[in-house]
Amino acid sequence: MRKAVIPVAGLGTRFLPATKATPKEMLPVVDKPAIQYVVEEAVRAGFHDLLMITGRNKRPLEDHFDRVPFLEETLEAKGDHEKLAAVRQASSLADIHFVRQGDPKGLGHAVLRARSHVGNEPFAVLLGDDLIHEQDEILQAMVRVQEETGGSVVALLEVNPAEVSAYGCADIVPSTDEDYVTVHGLVEKPDVADAPSNLAVIGRYVLHPRVFDVLEETPAGRGGEIQLTDALQTLATAEGEGSGVYGVIFRGRRFDTGDKLSYLKAVFTMALEREDLGPALKQWLDSQKTSVV
Repeated sequence: MRKAVIPVAGLGTRFLPATKATPKEMLPVVDKPAIQYVVEEAVRAGFHDLLMITGRNKRPLEDHFDRVPFLEETLEAKGDHEKLAAVRQASSLADIHFVRQGDPKGLGHAVLRARSHVGNEPFAVLLGDDLIHEQDEILQAMVRVQEETGGSVVALLEVNPAEVSAYGCADIVPSTDEDYVTVHGLVEKPDVADAPSNLAVIGRYVLHPRVFDVLEETPAGRGGEIQLTDALQTLATAEGEGSGVYGVIFRGRRFDTGDKLSYLKAVFTMALEREDLGPALKQWLDSQKTSVV
């Protein structure tokens, strides 16, 4: 499995006005844009052929992962090899392609736009505003489950039941294998009273290519958009090759970089773990607690 799809066509309205002219995926988490953490995660999991589904005003993403010869020459002339290495790393991570979504018809439509690139092989989908801590990997486990079951795999996270209406929600039964559960149904952003569980679908998927056929026939659902969860619901109850949906429960650190508070948590978490920033930042934070008291 070598191909991954990263949908990044969203408008980022929760971060306006900061995202009026800057894609939300380019907001920095310390000194790297959020999207670079997602690409690095895909590469660590063995995906080196990446397709980003973009929209208008997303050109900075293409620029970030492209070479900048003048900047590199300037840094090299200055002898600033540390920054030079950081700049070159972004453009050498993977083979990255870009295609525009066109009509903003939802996540399912964005995934469907990848059909000609992916072809007839299993692939991963990583949402561009979901940041998974590099020490808490999940994609590798999802790939193993897909290879074992032959179906599609979603990442699940236990959330506060009061918050489940913000997510797609899974109806699951335990599997004979401790590494995953079987998903019987998926509901996109259900009312709290109607949610089948508190297991939310987060932004990591490993999908069988049969999902493309299903998406072609999936009508617009909640919000007037083609929902990937609706297509997966169909696969969960289907028969034959590529049928079945399974879930891997994630118990690590995950940040929604499209949400202001979660974004700040990501910045502080990453900064505190840095040898060059962590000690001084922790000292400052401790002093702020003292001054508040």
